[in-house]
Amino acid sequence: MCCVHDTIALEQRGIPAAVVITQAFQRAAEFQFRAKGMPGHPYITLPHPISNLPTAAMQTVTRPYVVQVVRQLTA
Repeated sequence: MCCVHDTIALEQRGIPAAVVITQAFQRAAEFQFRAKGMPGHPYITLPHPISNLPTAAMQTVTRPYVVQVVRQLTA
């Protein structure tokens, strides 16, 4: 999983990448994709905040998104 800038660079080289962000960063991600000529590029959005979650809670929050990450990397 990468940041938007890295995802754009990888995808332009034909390398699949997935952006995973929290809800607080949706507008920023959309703006960056649009500014780099990739409007509507998919990304995975997690609830916010998650940075302070203990490992077990982070696993519980992120587990449902694994399918989306795999789908994005293999599409």
